[in-house]
This record gives sequence, C-alpha cells and structure tokens, in this order.
Amino acid sequence: MTPRLLERYQREIVPELAKRLGRTNPLSLPRLEKIVINMGVGRATQEKKYLEEAVDALSLISGQKPVVTRARKSVAGFRVRKGMAIGCRVTLRRRRMYEFLDRLISLALPRVRDFRGLNPRAFDGRGNYSLGLSEQYVFPELNPDRYTRAQGMNVTIVTTAKTDDEARLLLRMLGMPFRAE
Repeated sequence: MTPRLLERYQREIVPELAKRLGRTNPLSLPRLEKIVINMGVGRATQEKKYLEEAVDALSLISGQKPVVTRARKSVAGFRVRKGMAIGCRVTLRRRRMYEFLDRLISLALPRVRDFRGLNPRAFDGRGNYSLGLSEQYVFPELNPDRYTRAQGMNVTIVTTAKTDDEARLLLRMLGMPFRAE
C-alpha cells in the first residue's frame, strides 16, 4: 500500500513543481531524500532508564529501531565520558519517511501548544529543513502514562533541492504549515 503523501507527491506535486520551476525532467525536481529524528538524552549519564524510555518512544514514533548515539569526546563539565550513551536517532527513507511526514503534518504539529506555524527560515542553505519538538507526547502513538518524563526531539528533513527556496516550495506543497513571512 502506497502512503497517502507519496501518492499526492507523484500525482499533483511533481507536475506543479515542473510548471513552477520551468523544468521538464522529473529527476531534476526537488524531492525528499530522508528524515532524521534525533533525541538527545542528557539525563542518560545518571539514569539509564531515561535512555531506554527514549529508545522505546522513538521506535513507536518512527516504526523502526533507533540507533543509540555515544559521546565522541569527554566533557568534564557535563560529566560525560567518551563512548557513553547519550541519545538515540533514526533515519527514515522511502515509505516510512512519507508516512512519518504525513503524521507529523496532520496529527502531531496541530497538537503542539500555542502553535502558530513553523519558521520558514530554518533551512541550512542547502535545501534541508530542521525543526525541534519540545515533547514527544504530540504523537498519538505514545501513551503519556507510560513515560516518566517529557523528551524533546529534533527532526531534520533532507531534500535534493539545490536552494532553500526550492525546498521551501516543495515542503509547502507537501503541506508543511509555515508561518506567513
């Protein structure tokens, strides 16, 4: 079964992008490459249970098993030693990427408290967009009673667009709720 957002991209968005950007080759049009979800768990240095909860929550949100990330170097001020587990991340591609983006746009972002739209300038200069969520409870898959503390996450959407304007156009057509500039 093809994800709803992928079907919409192939049927409606590709022809509209080709018309707006003035290109005939569909492979030259911007498209989604991957989505990376990252949870940094600073408290994992003292309490291992927090990291296990974050891995469990991220696997429910993304639909695949996260990779535990480890510290690259020791920082005495943060009580972190090299090799210590301090977070988790998952990289979504193909169908799971479109399913996650659809759930993010239609279910999770509208549940964010005082949501007025995403920052349209949070691009990195190469067509990739990053956003942060302060708590994972905006995803309906998670039961708030099961987790002891709210955990934030970073979501990075990587596109094949060459410029930020092309990527902004692609994401806006996919349904990302950007604030009015």
